[in-house]
Amino acid sequence: MTTTPTIGVLALQGDVREHLVALAAADALARPVRRPEELAEVDGLVIPGGESTTMSKLAVVFGMLEPLRERVRAGMPVYGTCAGMIMLADKLLDGREDQETLGGIDMIVRRNAFGRQNESFEAAVEMAGIDGGPVEGVFIRAPWVESVGAAADVIATYDGHTVAVRQGNVLATSFHPELTGDHRVHALFVEMVRAAR
Repeated sequence: MTTTPTIGVLALQGDVREHLVALAAADALARPVRRPEELAEVDGLVIPGGESTTMSKLAVVFGMLEPLRERVRAGMPVYGTCAGMIMLADKLLDGREDQETLGGIDMIVRRNAFGRQNESFEAAVEMAGIDGGPVEGVFIRAPWVESVGAAADVIATYDGHTVAVRQGNVLATSFHPELTGDHRVHALFVEMVRAAR
């Protein structure tokens, strides 16, 4: 099936615009998603980077938490970057006590593992499933994955830490490919959405 998939970007908080641009460049119809009825209209969803505790609270306020969990459980393709990776973790380290996640990947994620804002950096990351050499990863207060369960596949590491994971229709990266102008990770996700339809 070659029809253009409709992919939402969770637009509660974070770098929404950059993902909309990257998805459009990767041949998807991209739109912001803030409400359950908008979520129901998309074939896949990107959860952007931002502040995971704020995103978690806003998901509750906007009535999005349970609809998001239901769509993830039902197999909707989802891609999370940075805070989005945290949101997709089944378990979280260094989170706030009241912080909610959606789950979707059998992994334990540590928040802000690579350090504070002033310790942000860029690095070349070799990523399984991406042709054409390493992707440029932008790490901003980035998490890393402490461990994964049997169902999850580690698809990239950096400096000995897991920074990209895939489990079925769910993809997560510690870093922000949407900030680089290289749309290969988004293209991979668009293909995942096409394959799931």
